[in-house]
Amino acid sequence: MRRREFISLLGGAAALPLAAKAQHRTRRIGVLMPFGTNDSEGQARVAVFRGGLAELGWIEGQNLHIDYRWADDPLTQLQPYASELVEQMPDAILASSTAPVAALLQATRTIPIVFGQVFDPVRQGFVASLAHPGGNVTGFTNFESAMPGKWLELVRDLAPQMTRVLLIYHPETTPHDEFVRGLEMAAPALGLKLAAMPVRDASNIENAFNGFASAGLIVFPAVVTGTHRQLIIDLAARNRMPAVYPFRYFVAIGGLLSYGIDPLESFRRAALYVDRILKGEKPANLPVQQPTKFELVINLNTAKALGLTVPPLLLARADEVIE
Repeated sequence: MRRREFISLLGGAAALPLAAKAQHRTRRIGVLMPFGTNDSEGQARVAVFRGGLAELGWIEGQNLHIDYRWADDPLTQLQPYASELVEQMPDAILASSTAPVAALLQATRTIPIVFGQVFDPVRQGFVASLAHPGGNVTGFTNFESAMPGKWLELVRDLAPQMTRVLLIYHPETTPHDEFVRGLEMAAPALGLKLAAMPVRDASNIENAFNGFASAGLIVFPAVVTGTHRQLIIDLAARNRMPAVYPFRYFVAIGGLLSYGIDPLESFRRAALYVDRILKGEKPANLPVQQPTKFELVINLNTAKALGLTVPPLLLARADEVIE
């Protein structure tokens, strides 16, 4: 073997351990959740996300370090927690939903952010378009434009004799013009009067229910409605209101009916995007993905307590019936 070839081979062999070490260095990601530390739904989402990463070879405590921030009070804690995560200079950050994304974007426009579920990221200015996000944010939506109309139809199916429907939503994260006003326009054709009540905290929620005993109820997804879900369900039961919720976890704790995506699936898929980012892809080039499956869940115990008979056709359509 020639001397020059030997030196080149020796140099390459010496570099291999360094390259391998660089390839397998511990990566760091952040997780920002608008739930309390002990919130079962928040913990379930993180567990699914962490499990998805493990299936892709990213093991917490081995080649991955995760910084968690749980906002027991999202109104006051999300922004400082977002800043804390950004200061750690992670390789990527998982943001649960709209409010965490908004907080993070005030702290960074460079660190990759993957969201698990957001209403309309284009309308809210998070991405340039679904196909080409163009910035440091991408992820998964949890909504389609026809869904509010379907919620209204479900309320009517549950209680055909009802004439009023209360809609509670968060004014900053619910597309008011497109969805709320659209429902207000659609309601008269169904013989319904719709009252849309914006809510930002627990006191708003309690006040919204005043005067709506026996009316229908539609709950839009938002940090405030998710955080105070048990309060909403209790108020609906107390006022004997047939209610439609956006996610299964409302029905699992006593809500009547839900129609929407499976949030856990979104967080499982979010792990795929974080994996791709850790391997060098840019969020600007990862299209925002829209939901392809929606599930209908009915709690028959709650229906019985409200004195409602769920129509057989509606039961037949259900993906899950809780008895």
